Amino acid sequence: MKRLGRNYTGPWRKTPGRLLGVGVVRVYQIVFSPLVGGHCRHVPTCSEYGYEAIARHGLWRGGWLTARRVARCGPFGCAGHDPVPD
Repeated sequence: MKRLGRNYTGPWRKTPGRLLGVGVVRVYQIVFSPLVGGHCRHVPTCSEYGYEAIARHGLWRGGWLTARRVARCGPFGCAGHDPVPD
């Protein structure tokens, strides 16, 4: 996986659902993430994970993976490297 910037830059099909999903994640990253602060316990961050999961797996499966990841991000969850599954 080639990472040049903050988000996944590998190949992905640009279907309407995926474009909508990654668009919502980008709006969160640009508008709301600076207000919340950059203190995610995981690598990649939850929003980067969501972008990649939706880009690679589609809106429904990627959205489900992202929801599970955000649920693990609480104070009693794990921390560290947690990549998007293949």
